[in-house]
Amino acid sequence: MFEQFAGLRKEAELFFRTLQDEITTTLEIVDGAGKFRQDLWERPGGGGGRTRIMAEGRVFDKAGVNWSAVHGDSPQNPDLKFFATGISLVLHPRSPKIPTIHANFRFLQNSSGDAWFGGGIDLTPYYLDEDDAHEFHLKLKVACDRHDIGYYPRFKKWCDEYFYIKHRGETRGIGGIFFDQLGGNERELDKIFLFVQEMGQTFLPAYVPIVEKHRGDSYSEEEERWQLLRHGRYVEFNLVYDKGTVFGLETNGRTESILMSLPTLARWEYDMQPKAGSPEAKLLDVLRNPREWATIT
Repeated sequence: MFEQFAGLRKEAELFFRTLQDEITTTLEIVDGAGKFRQDLWERPGGGGGRTRIMAEGRVFDKAGVNWSAVHGDSPQNPDLKFFATGISLVLHPRSPKIPTIHANFRFLQNSSGDAWFGGGIDLTPYYLDEDDAHEFHLKLKVACDRHDIGYYPRFKKWCDEYFYIKHRGETRGIGGIFFDQLGGNERELDKIFLFVQEMGQTFLPAYVPIVEKHRGDSYSEEEERWQLLRHGRYVEFNLVYDKGTVFGLETNGRTESILMSLPTLARWEYDMQPKAGSPEAKLLDVLRNPREWATIT
C-alpha cells in the first residue's frame, strides 16, 4: 500500500466504521423491534467490510448500513493501485408516509497520488410534506455553511442533477446534497475531511425527527401501492445510473452488500398516471421541477 496520506486513510477508515456503529445503534432504538444482522466479508484482491441489515422491523422494512475498506488494482487503470473506504446506507420504511433515505461518504486514493472524498445525503418521500423538506434541507445547509457558504447551493444542484432518472424526466426524490472528487493537497484534504465528518454526524438529526413525526400516521392500500411504484423508480435509478453500484460491481465488491440499497418489494404498471390535483401528482410535480427547499421565507 502507498504511504502518502497514510494517516488520513486510517482516520477516515476509523471514522466511517465508528459512524456505522452510531447509526445502527440509534436505528435499532428508533425501530423498537428490529435488529441488525451483521455479515463480515473479505474482498478478493484486498480488504473487506461489514454489512449490517435490518429486515422486517417495526418501522423499517429494510435498512442496510455498510462499511468497507478495500484495495487492489484499479478497474479503470490496471497499472494503478487503489484504496477506498466509506459508509453507505439506505433505509426503506414500511409506511409510505415515512421517506426512504440514502447517504454515503467515502475516501478514495490511487497510487498516482490522487486522493479525494465524495458522498452526500438525499431524501425520497412517497408523500410530500413541505415542512419536512424544508427542515431537512435547512439542516444540511447549516452544516455546509459552517465549512463553506458555497457548498450547499453547489452540492444541492449537483444532487438534483445526479439523482435524475433521465428516461422518466424526474428526480429520484427531493434531493439533499451530493459531492464527488473533492481533493487536493494534504491540508485541503484535512479540511474536506472535517466537512465530511460533520455531514456524517448530521444524518441522524436530519432524518430521525421525520420518522418520529410520521411513524403513527395511518395509510391505505392505495398509498402502499403508490409506494411500491416509487420503489420501482428507485430500482431503475440504482441499476441504470448509480455510479457507486457500477464501481462496486467492477471492483469485485460483495454483490449482496452492493445491492442492499434495493427495496424488498417494487411494482411497475403500464403508463400509470396519478389523478390531477392528487397528493401523488403533487409529488411528481416536485420531482419534475426541483425546488429550493432551504430558502427561508
